[in-house]
Order: sequence, then C-alpha cells, then structure tokens
Amino acid sequence: MLLKESKLGTQYKVHTEVVKLMGNRFEFTAASVPEAVAEVGIAKAIAEVQRIERLFTTFSADSQVNQINANAGVKPVKVDVEVLALIQRSLRIAELTDGAFDITYGGLDKNLWNFNQQMTRLPDKETAKSAVANINYRNVIINEADSTVYLKNEGMRIGFGGIGKGYAADRAKAVMLANGINNGIINAAGDLITWGTQPTGKSWTAGIADPFFKDKPFSWLDISNMAIATSGTYEKFAMIDGKKYSHTIDPKTGYPTSGIASVTLICPIAELADAMTTPVMVMGVEVGLNLINQMKNMACIIIDEQGKIHTSKNISLR
Repeated sequence: MLLKESKLGTQYKVHTEVVKLMGNRFEFTAASVPEAVAEVGIAKAIAEVQRIERLFTTFSADSQVNQINANAGVKPVKVDVEVLALIQRSLRIAELTDGAFDITYGGLDKNLWNFNQQMTRLPDKETAKSAVANINYRNVIINEADSTVYLKNEGMRIGFGGIGKGYAADRAKAVMLANGINNGIINAAGDLITWGTQPTGKSWTAGIADPFFKDKPFSWLDISNMAIATSGTYEKFAMIDGKKYSHTIDPKTGYPTSGIASVTLICPIAELADAMTTPVMVMGVEVGLNLINQMKNMACIIIDEQGKIHTSKNISLR
C-alpha cells in the first residue's frame, strides 16, 4: 500500500519508526505532535504489538495458541479472555463467509504447494481434498464460562495469519491515541490504519496497488480514520499451463483460488479489513461483492485476472 503525503512546510512534523514485528515490517507514524510525545507513543505501540505477538504466536511452544494446538483431540485448554475473544470473532467471520475465512487453516498439509517456479502441476482432487481435511471452524469448541478452547480432532491447528496483523494494528492505534497522538498511521506490512489528518490538515491518502505493476498505484483513496488491506496474486503464485494460481487455498476444495488478481478492503477496523481480503479472493468477484454490499461501513475493490476493476456500491475511485 502506498501513501501520498501533501507537501509539508518546515513547521510541520511527521515522526516515523520502522520495526520488524510478527515477522513483518511495521511502520508507525505520528503527526503534529512534539518529538518526545511521538517517541513515547510509538515505543508503547511497539511494545503492545510485541505483547500480542507473544500471545498469539505459533512459533513458541509455550504460547496459549500452541497449547490449544498441542491438545487438539485431547482436552480443552484454558486461555486469556483476549485470546478467547479473538477466536470468537474469527469464528463469526468464518460463519459469515461460509468458511472461506477459517483460523483452522493451520492444519493444512503445506507439502503439496510451494508456489514457486518448481511447482509445475496441481495435486489431484482427492489429494487436495485430503490436505484440507482438518480445516473446519465448526470443530473449534468454545466454553465461554470456563474460558477454554478445544479442537475436536487430532491434527487440527489454529493460526491467526489472516487476522493477527489487523488486530495488532488496531491495538497499537488505541495505544498511540491514549498517549496523545491524535493523527497517525500504522502500516502493518501493507495493511494500513489511519486516524486524524496530515499536518497540513488534509486527509491521509493511500494508493491502491496495481497487481500487474505492484509499485505503481492505479488509483488513490482518501482514507483518514479508516483501515485498508490488500491481498493479491502478485505476492506469491505459481504459473501452471499458462494460468496463474494464487497462494490462497480454498479450504473446501484444497485448490488454489483463481480469477482474481487483487482484493482491497476498506473499513474502520483493521482487524476486519485484514480478515476479509482472503474470503473475497476465495468467493470470487460476484459472490464476494454481494457479501461486501450487505455489510455496513465496508467497501471493496477487486481487480480480476483480465485487469477489469469491480467495486462495491459505496466507493468511488479517482
């Protein structure tokens, strides 16, 4: 995602810090505040993302998420209220998208897909289907009273790769606001959340990347006080028999999605924008846009593999 800033005079200040967090590049920007205020607020926001990373990582054996996965098919695991709440919200999105978004994606057999030049054919349908056998959000059992999570089947795994960056960005924004930063941006590996304005008083403006020329925006959007997330086949894909296959797998078929080059979601909450890009890729243009058109405060831009632009009803490009 590309940001366009108005030309700033010397009286204006924008403070930015870039850090690697959650395995990704995070950029924190504070505008129109003294340097000391910006430094404190950004430092606290970074600490908040680090806290969330420790809580939800699957790379630490003693994390609560890994304890849930280790006890799949064995017993429920008691978790913090924050972990339980994100799982519950994830399951509601899974229900809304009929499983096109699914945090049990972690159970996917990844040996069948490497999405590089060495991938020359797709697995047969039965093999692909068996690879996604453990993906089913309905088999995540929540006991809210006991604050426990239980995965019904051995081999199931949950992960938050499709929603975690957005949740972390929302929390970091809340921390920066609480520390006096009323104008800013958090760029979580291309997923943006913005609030307030540029020091000139103008809205923050983001460029929608062209999936065929990813360093060149095809349009600009005013996105102050909004979040924006993009997913596309330009990130990782395989070419098989002249057709491009995205690294996004349809959890029902086990096959890569095709037909869409990129999806951009705009809404007030980074967590939701982050989570909804993948299911729209899975659903396809018509079904995906139909879903977005039924949701409040959400807009969508889809570019199909022929380069045609499709938008939801409540958005205009310039």
